[in-house]
Amino acid sequence: MTKAIVPDPLPISAVLITCNAAAVLSDCLASVRPLVAEIVLVDSGSQDETLTIASRFGARIITQPWLGYGPQKQLAVDQASHNWVLCLDADERLTPELTQSIRLAWSATEGPSHQAYRMARCNRFMGRWLRHGEGYPDWQLRLFHRQHGHWSSDPVHEQVVTTVAVAALAGDLLHESAECGIEDYLAKQNRYTSLQARQLLQRGVVVHGWQICCSPLLRFIKFYLLRRGFLDGVPGLVHIAIGCSNSLVKYAKLWLLQRDQTDEHKEPESAAVRR
Repeated sequence: MTKAIVPDPLPISAVLITCNAAAVLSDCLASVRPLVAEIVLVDSGSQDETLTIASRFGARIITQPWLGYGPQKQLAVDQASHNWVLCLDADERLTPELTQSIRLAWSATEGPSHQAYRMARCNRFMGRWLRHGEGYPDWQLRLFHRQHGHWSSDPVHEQVVTTVAVAALAGDLLHESAECGIEDYLAKQNRYTSLQARQLLQRGVVVHGWQICCSPLLRFIKFYLLRRGFLDGVPGLVHIAIGCSNSLVKYAKLWLLQRDQTDEHKEPESAAVRR
């Protein structure tokens, strides 16, 4: 019986950040382990079996108290032994097609033709892989040479910043976006909108009442109607409904923060008048 030939790993470091990710981590690491030369995992205090699972896959584990999404991911990139990094979340995994596409990028004699690559992320929501609307293709820049890219410092909705041309890879990055149930998913969205509102306030963004009303409507038209999210059935409808709610809540929270900030500036003046 002929033994199957296992391709050599590529000179890439897979980097992840985790905290209590035991429920999804095995699938993620199993999908990437044969492809990469190294797995770097930065953990912010897991109390479950996350570190045990990571050790089983030979990951190099670094413990780091939480810095925020962008800084935490950049720390993981900085700790990699290779300049090429593949950045994954614990609830994501590579399809065989995406793995093969990455290998093909390295098959050329000169190496990869680009310094940064994006991939289509397919989100699983309420038991269904979404193929339209906001759920797909959810393009993500995740494979790059770290001399030509870095994570933004955003506390939420962080992204890779690069000035080089970005190529697209074939195959999907699968994302279990609501693996812990709708309650936990909604709780996560609530945290995200709070972080986004504070981030917008720090950037000096001013929100008006019409934006609170119109932003959810425009989001619904774009993703549910124009990008045919309705083809994903009930999960697609619920997904965009939560997305629209996030738009409303984010701007409502920003409006409240702006009001509180304005009130703080008025108080000293009022006190001076009373004196």
